[in-house]
Amino acid sequence: MTVTATRETTAPTAPAEKSGGGRRRAWATRAPLLPALIFLIAVTQLPFVATLVISFFDWNSLKPEKRHFTGFSNYASVFTDEALRESVVTTVVLTASVVIVSVVLGLVFALLLDRAFFGRGFVRTLLITPFLLVPVSAALLWKHALYNPEYGLFNGALTWFGELFGIESVAQPEWTSEMPLIAIEASLVWQWTPFMMLILLAGLQSRPAEIMEAARLDGAGPWQIFRHLTLPHLRRYLELGILLGSVYIVQNFDAVFTITSGGLGTANLPYTVYETFYRAHEYGLASAAGVVVVIGTIVIATFALRTVSSLFREEASRA
Repeated sequence: MTVTATRETTAPTAPAEKSGGGRRRAWATRAPLLPALIFLIAVTQLPFVATLVISFFDWNSLKPEKRHFTGFSNYASVFTDEALRESVVTTVVLTASVVIVSVVLGLVFALLLDRAFFGRGFVRTLLITPFLLVPVSAALLWKHALYNPEYGLFNGALTWFGELFGIESVAQPEWTSEMPLIAIEASLVWQWTPFMMLILLAGLQSRPAEIMEAARLDGAGPWQIFRHLTLPHLRRYLELGILLGSVYIVQNFDAVFTITSGGLGTANLPYTVYETFYRAHEYGLASAAGVVVVIGTIVIATFALRTVSSLFREEASRA
């Protein structure tokens, strides 16, 4: 009886001790990551919390003594102010146009690079190069080397074509003043097309070879293979490229600031936040606009992460 009672009382404590040891081991493995986690929170989350607090104040740095709490009035101004509304529209137009054109061009280049030809590696490296440039450098390159009306490559090419075909006077457009938004869009498309190309090229090279070969043996043509096999297979990759491109381009500041300085109707929301904060010194209003940008970016990033996870699950199940 004594032995039985002892066994009955000590047996239930074994799982608890085991779970306690498991928790200690789990914390021991996580402990080295705590400094990095604390640093990440201090660098990213604390400034956002400060921005969120400031967004509820009417705070002009030139009149700090008149700072006072205003609740959601700054957010109301973000959605009712005409300049801010125009910047939202410009942001949507800029993001949509750049993403759509970049995806289409990236798909074309990916289809070309998916074929075997001499020098494919060298051509692929050349096509990737624009994405590796610093954004400000790429914008300066387009503004001065391409768009400049006096010595830019575009007007030089127009002059050369005019001389070639015997046209005496060829129009020399002011690219950044006559078509400012298109000028920004062209530079961003040039820089982001390689990103889309890399994603779609990875999708093309992950197609099941046996299914493609079976379709060819059954007499399917190139267009039928592309429409019924390649395009459905690339759906997730297209979604991933569109979502990631949208996350980055909606926050673009470099091209707008460098090429047009936000003038001529090209001010997007990040540039408007910059103008409100550094030029108008309206810290509260700029913080509210910044919070709106962050929330919108988080929404897009959430869809992007879901697409990435579903893409990885599909690849794992296929493997």
